Amino acid sequence: MRKFFTSLFAFFLSGLAGGLVVQWLAVATNADVEYILVFMISALVTIFATLAFFIAQFMSDPRRATKLTAILVVAFFVLIGVALIGWTFSQPPGKRQWSSDLPIVAGLVLPGIATVLVQWLFVRWRLGRSQPGFGGAAT
Repeated sequence: MRKFFTSLFAFFLSGLAGGLVVQWLAVATNADVEYILVFMISALVTIFATLAFFIAQFMSDPRRATKLTAILVVAFFVLIGVALIGWTFSQPPGKRQWSSDLPIVAGLVLPGIATVLVQWLFVRWRLGRSQPGFGGAAT
């Protein structure tokens, strides 16, 4: 039950963190309707990150599994960011829209990284030292 509540609280905290990053980016870039997509993707990232960290808690070494999960997901978002920036730069000079493309790329990548880092920090903190079972001796 502890793992379930850990994932539930991590879901709310990371959703809040990702939403705050999206909100800050939307205000900083004077975003309009196109940021609706970024808000929806931020919610999906929160759901999938929660599932990934929930599964990682059931591994034989949960601290190592959560660390590996965080590294892989952050690397995934960095690769997505590099790919989207490369795609933006590969457009012909007449089709480039710097004012609308790069804020969307930042809105897709930065909230995802913030969400994963908050998930990882909270789950790692809650894992702490494992508690001995009922009637078991601490070893």
